[in-house]
Amino acid sequence: MSNPQLSKRVNEMATSATLAMAAKARELRGQGKDIIGLSLGEPDFTVPEFVKEAAVQAINDDYHSYTPVDGYADLKTAIIEKFKRDNGLSYNPTQIVVSTGAKQSLANLAQVLLNEGDEVLLPAPYWVSYSDISKVAGGVPVPIDTSIETDFKITPESLRAAISPRTKMMIYSSPCNPSGSVYSKEELRALADVLVDHPQIIVVSDEIYEHINFVGGHASMAQFEDMYDRTVTVNGVSKAFSMTGWRIGYIGAPDWIARACNKMQGQVTSGANCIAQRATIAALESPPSAIQYMIDAFQSRRELILGLLADIPGFKCNEPEGAFYVFPDVSHYFGKTINGTTIFDSSDFAMYLLEEAGVATVTGAAFGDPNCIRISYAASEEDIKEAMSRIKNALS
Repeated sequence: MSNPQLSKRVNEMATSATLAMAAKARELRGQGKDIIGLSLGEPDFTVPEFVKEAAVQAINDDYHSYTPVDGYADLKTAIIEKFKRDNGLSYNPTQIVVSTGAKQSLANLAQVLLNEGDEVLLPAPYWVSYSDISKVAGGVPVPIDTSIETDFKITPESLRAAISPRTKMMIYSSPCNPSGSVYSKEELRALADVLVDHPQIIVVSDEIYEHINFVGGHASMAQFEDMYDRTVTVNGVSKAFSMTGWRIGYIGAPDWIARACNKMQGQVTSGANCIAQRATIAALESPPSAIQYMIDAFQSRRELILGLLADIPGFKCNEPEGAFYVFPDVSHYFGKTINGTTIFDSSDFAMYLLEEAGVATVTGAAFGDPNCIRISYAASEEDIKEAMSRIKNALS
């Protein structure tokens, strides 16, 4: 409920659906219920030992002071080298800003680029926070609908149709949270061919799941010379290195945007945690092969969960090419009554699975697709098997 003493800004803001479902699952666990959590996008691996060792070394080396607002110089060097090695992108230190997680990077960008009424294109499904991060900055989210038939990817035609004179920004993720879809270089080039005719549009490319890619050949929008000066590449260490709580994200951006983000961050949080920054240097300097064991495990879990979902009537899935989510269409169940509960939409469906099966998922409505639910398979194979068995029984 809204409170008239609170700001209009916060009263109109949605609560993060993923965090809300995780909180509800914790509450039920506190009541003694056995809940399997498949709602959060959080790898279940421990942080690699070499990253932990770098953090301990930083403590022993007495790192404790305020950090530069935009990040330690040697961390920025490691980020520049990572962009060059993994993405073929060249940045200089003034183009890099380190933040307290990629979520802050995104919030900085919205605050420094959007004015009241500016439109933000969001290929749907999109990560839950893109919409409200845009709204808080005065922006107007404009979803571009996709379907399971197009592998949840927009086309040049749908992009062109969504652009208006008020369009200021487009935010997308590849690999995508929640669909797991991956845009190929050719697909991005086709979208770029539309965007080059609209130089006022800044593209924000969220590449946090870059390494969790089962098809190989990650592509960045900024690799195209005619898009480089108007693309911001967002990344971080939460997903690939299982460093969710360490809260380090970063951007590679045109100079003028990076300077503005640095200015904004200087008034809000200042620099990110000193120990986490030192550990991130070790993470980024390591070759991607150092975390291949995690990628292999995620791919194995993907095969497992897709096979189990295929045995549950009414679940329609595509094959995600990256990240660690499946995003099944469950509209088959809408309007049906199961065990006395009538399912009207994916929010009802997700709540039914939580209360009846003891499995926490997230409604697709929060991601801009009300026909689907998001299921994270960043969990053990035992939990995945048990969760799918419970869902099947609850729906039978």
